[in-house]
Amino acid sequence: MPTGMMKDPDRTSTMSTASYGRTLPTTPKKNTDANIKKVAVTMPERDTAGGQLIEFDQKRPLESIIQEICERWNLQDPSTYALRFNEPDQKLYITEKNRKDIRDGQVLNLTPSAAQTAERIKSALSGSRLEDKNAALRQLSFLASDITFAEEFVKIRGHQIVIDILTTGNFKGDSLAYTLKSFVCLMEHSILSWDILEPEFIKRVADCVNVSAHHLDTSCLQSALDILESVVLHCTNRQSVVEQVVTPVNVIPHLESSSPEVQKNAIALINALFTRADEMKRKKIAESLQSKSMRNVILSNVIRGQIVGAGMAHELYVLQMLLLNLNEDRMRMGVDPHDQMVLREIEELRRIAFDVDPNINSVRKSQNAAEDYKKLGFEKAESPVEDFAAVPPGLLALDVMLYFARNHWENYVKVVLENSTRVDEHVCPFVQASKRLTQILCEVLHIGDQPSENGDTYYVMFFSHDKPFEEFFSISIQLLNKTWREMKATTQDFAKVLEVVREQITRSLDLLPSSFETFRSKVNSLTYNEISKIRENERREKEGQGAQLKPIIELREQIAPEIRELVQQQRLNYLMAGTRFAKYTKDGKCKDKFWYWMLSHNCKALHYGDCREQDTPTLEQLTNKLPLADIQKLVTGRECPHVNVRDRGRRFQVTAFKVAFCLKPELEKDPFCFMASSENEFDLWTDGLNYLLGNEMVSSQVKKDEEILLSMEIKMRMLDTEGVAIPAEAPAIPPPPINYNFAYLNL
Repeated sequence: MPTGMMKDPDRTSTMSTASYGRTLPTTPKKNTDANIKKVAVTMPERDTAGGQLIEFDQKRPLESIIQEICERWNLQDPSTYALRFNEPDQKLYITEKNRKDIRDGQVLNLTPSAAQTAERIKSALSGSRLEDKNAALRQLSFLASDITFAEEFVKIRGHQIVIDILTTGNFKGDSLAYTLKSFVCLMEHSILSWDILEPEFIKRVADCVNVSAHHLDTSCLQSALDILESVVLHCTNRQSVVEQVVTPVNVIPHLESSSPEVQKNAIALINALFTRADEMKRKKIAESLQSKSMRNVILSNVIRGQIVGAGMAHELYVLQMLLLNLNEDRMRMGVDPHDQMVLREIEELRRIAFDVDPNINSVRKSQNAAEDYKKLGFEKAESPVEDFAAVPPGLLALDVMLYFARNHWENYVKVVLENSTRVDEHVCPFVQASKRLTQILCEVLHIGDQPSENGDTYYVMFFSHDKPFEEFFSISIQLLNKTWREMKATTQDFAKVLEVVREQITRSLDLLPSSFETFRSKVNSLTYNEISKIRENERREKEGQGAQLKPIIELREQIAPEIRELVQQQRLNYLMAGTRFAKYTKDGKCKDKFWYWMLSHNCKALHYGDCREQDTPTLEQLTNKLPLADIQKLVTGRECPHVNVRDRGRRFQVTAFKVAFCLKPELEKDPFCFMASSENEFDLWTDGLNYLLGNEMVSSQVKKDEEILLSMEIKMRMLDTEGVAIPAEAPAIPPPPINYNFAYLNL
């Protein structure tokens, strides 16, 4: 095989038009036909070929254009050649599907076709020369991400050679890294089934993960973790093989890696093993992860060691959900009245509360157990076990109460005795309050729900304790007792108190406390009076001063059109600022790929382009354009083609249809699919697009924004009337005079 065919791809990608300045004009005439793109074509395989400046007609067949280019260079058999983009973020083979992305002034490369290149790489990999194999693996790792090449390579069963190379284990270092990366890229196109893999292949890949920390190869490790995650999620009969050779304990040390991608893939593999494990294995994995040493690794190296990117935030959110969901079984489990363990635990609750004197630390015997159960807040004091029959919260309520009693003994006794000394109508029944509070906490933390694909909210404090939910309850039940006292509540106020406590907890969680002590401090600072003030301020902002008075209503109607125009302009400004989205196609999410969309300043087109997770490109850097005139319609919600697609075989499906939307262009082209990161982002984008397309803005956020701006504008206009009572009705207009013979003085 000619060595020129295995040329470094990086070299071809960095060639610029400067190399061909003697043959290409420097100031081409302005193009007036939108279907004609003036581009330069170079041939990196032949450095002496110079370059061609051509008019790329989008209406002509691609084969015809390539044939004409080959004729100018006297190249035989044009069918063996293809055009490729030549830009840092765009090096794909040009096909009939992506040719629309060609723009004026681009430099394209004429290279061997994907089929020709695939044959040459396969030939080199099958040969005996080690140098040719290494060069072929390097080029394969570069080209495998291109779907056009991947389809040709798989068609000739080139993927089997890659699998054989990994199975034999003869390559190390860079060559192994290129091979692993190539395999990952080939499989990401969903051309092949993961069930083709044999146990020996999986064990070889696992060797890259189980290697000692002193012999780590970051590139190999990242790809190996990715492969094992996909095997667990996608293979129907190979999960047990991965579980035999890799455990979360083996993966945790890789969280100490300096590479954020390795850390993210390590957490993703742990999540995959966690998701597919049976109940017994899930509990063992949880015990390992919640041990002090494991928690310190996650806290020190992942959460607090660096800035957490969106991908890692999602994986931490999923891990948190999986750990918290271990409480689901107990939450949905009703009590067996004859369960001796449950009876002993209920008796222990009573004994800790009433048989131990906290002041002198001595044991006493209660004279009436039924009376004690009544003081504890059991509804059925004669048979307290029946209080845990309702699900949710089921036996989970008993678990957290017992944890509170055992691990926070003094606070538990204080809460129980404080209520025992209150008059009957002001008693806060501890057991009933605990049951309702447990259910509230489960709802707030979404215990029992599957992780959302777009979720990225995690709480550091839940990774800082081996019993996070129980500790969360222990703080919250003391808060409930404190709020009950502040509200001077009676048993009739039970629901009202719980509503306030829910708000105290959710508002504190919104501040993302870093530890349970921080959470305790924040939630206790939100007293009932503080919550009342917040509610009152929000009510005033919503309603506005005198909003129901007729003069104010008329004023609102007068200025409403101006406010709507202001909201419309704000939506356009938001689109002009641009947004980075996770990349989706109609077939689902593209793993770890992002693109950036931005509205042009003249509001006539949307510019877009691929980017990395942390990038914020400018308008000039976005190489692709979608004219608004080409958009047929905007589709949202369940009608979008990508919302019901399973993502990488995870157990949970895409459920965030509330933030899904897509743009359908004309001429039966593939839609542009999006999944907003929040409902607010979804509202802003769909509002702006609807306005640009001549439709009505219908999101709930529009009404909120208009209401806020209207209230502010009215308050500004009413400043001069402060202290003046505004009548509910305008003063009556007096009747006209009998005649108009007005008297006047002639001065």
